[in-house]
Amino acid sequence: MNPIEIIDYTPEHQAHFERLNREWIERLFGMEPLDEWVLTNPSKAILEPGGAILIATYDGVIVGTAGLRKLDEFSFEFTKMSVDKNFRRKGIAEAICYACFRKAKALGARKIILYSNKKNVGAVPLYEKVGFSHVPVENNVYKRADVKMMIDIQAAIENANKHDQLIQL
Repeated sequence: MNPIEIIDYTPEHQAHFERLNREWIERLFGMEPLDEWVLTNPSKAILEPGGAILIATYDGVIVGTAGLRKLDEFSFEFTKMSVDKNFRRKGIAEAICYACFRKAKALGARKIILYSNKKNVGAVPLYEKVGFSHVPVENNVYKRADVKMMIDIQAAIENANKHDQLIQL
């Protein structure tokens, strides 16, 4: 039995969503006003405009999170992805990425973008591994963003399906 389970966010998860994301943001960068608002108001910031938040559990313990913030009718931002440092290297980050791809497709996405920073040394290689490609970054969303990546939803789903097939082997 796989100890990793990806579930939909409920308001009871807000403290975990905030805790998991606050840790890496404060450790690496410092909170920006947008971060503070999203972490304390995820339902208003992400869900109400048509997005989604997924929660990762490992043996029943909440250990990860990621959001899909709706940008327009066909575009979503993959945001606030975090895995508890005590549970890394267990496939949780990949699992939550692939689950977000499927969720985004169900929400009507045609593409997903993300913003990151080279300081977050584990993040960019993970995003490349799951299929994101680098695109030019504009610096008017997050001050810390020096990386922007994008994935076409069809490619994202194909990568998720390949991953599932490898797991079943």
